[in-house]
Amino acid sequence: MASTDTKSTVTIRPTCAADLENIAAVHHESFARQSHSLEWVTATANGYPRMRYFVAQCGSGIVGYVVWAEKSGFRTEVVLELEQIAVLPTYRGQGIGRALVESLLDVNEALRARGARVKAILITTRSDNHAWHLYQSALGAKVQAVITDLYSADEAIMIAADPIAHLAKGAYI
Repeated sequence: MASTDTKSTVTIRPTCAADLENIAAVHHESFARQSHSLEWVTATANGYPRMRYFVAQCGSGIVGYVVWAEKSGFRTEVVLELEQIAVLPTYRGQGIGRALVESLLDVNEALRARGARVKAILITTRSDNHAWHLYQSALGAKVQAVITDLYSADEAIMIAADPIAHLAKGAYI
């Protein structure tokens, strides 16, 4: 179910090992306070199937990625964490983040193959990160709590209950 946005010729697809260095470059550019990008990305990718990467590819380059992390064991009703999402600054504001979030539909299909489904999405994000608007509109996520000064600032904890139904209704358009 990987998708292509014909307006900007960006393809959303599952990652492969050859993508890791390019994902690390996006990580490095997007998260200035984090270090050792290639090690982080590689360790996360090695967590498959618990961790699932999808990339946004424009031409031959990777311009963004999302990581979905399955929480608390393999269950039939799955809580996923939107572990991390990033889009290169020059590609932001073009709907790529939203398209990456829609990769949740692919994750849900993979889970259905093992008799499971996505029940909810957990998201943590800086309170001043405007991406929380994306999580709210695309997934129906709501802020449940704010933790003061967790990483580099206040961190909002968001939950999206039944996000597949939210996506299916087209509420994100």
